[in-house]
Amino acid sequence: MTDSPLTRRRVLRATTGLAVVGLAGCTTGENGDSTNGTATGSHEGTATESGHSEGGTASGHHDSDGHEDSHSHEDDGHSHDETVGEPTDTAVVKMLSKDGGYHFSPHVVRVTVGGTVTFQNESGSHSTTAYHPDNGQPQLVPDGAAAWDSGILSEQGATFEHTFETEGVYHYYCTPHESMGMISTVIVGEPDAHGQPALETSLADKSETVRTKIANLNEQVNEALGHTH
Repeated sequence: MTDSPLTRRRVLRATTGLAVVGLAGCTTGENGDSTNGTATGSHEGTATESGHSEGGTASGHHDSDGHEDSHSHEDDGHSHDETVGEPTDTAVVKMLSKDGGYHFSPHVVRVTVGGTVTFQNESGSHSTTAYHPDNGQPQLVPDGAAAWDSGILSEQGATFEHTFETEGVYHYYCTPHESMGMISTVIVGEPDAHGQPALETSLADKSETVRTKIANLNEQVNEALGHTH
């Protein structure tokens, strides 16, 4: 019996639906969920010591091309000679895959207590994730500060916001590219450099690349806070 066009269209839609379901099973994985909400899709509402993403998808894939590159963040001349200014109410940090490297730009931003940082994905697939025990990491944020984790943002232009209510120094990283040195810092308010976990915690269990990057960030932070040796 000859199939009618209607029957063929129904079969085509059913086949397409199965393909979509199959692909959906690939988009969840390690670091696929945010600490304060679902990482697949946008998050709405006010972020207070928590974050939300907008305008893009978050998946468990680590790169836009599906694999990691061993290229170090430090290998492409991406400069750390940045001037850290006075605290502002808002700041924007771009997440980049560029020239074989992976970057947050700028490396150090400074906001007021209660200020908001917007992380914007410019290229590649990245996360912004706090060094916090809730994320399975050493504490490199102030005592009492909440964790955040955007999940992986893959769409160009996707954003994630976090509002910082606790004064201090915060280190954060990109989950797929931490080992390549994609790590940066937020300074909140006018903290005393002494007693900041981000500046004093031992990182013996971390790789040399991670330890070196955080040491470089700590130099920038100490200089911004007027705490030079």
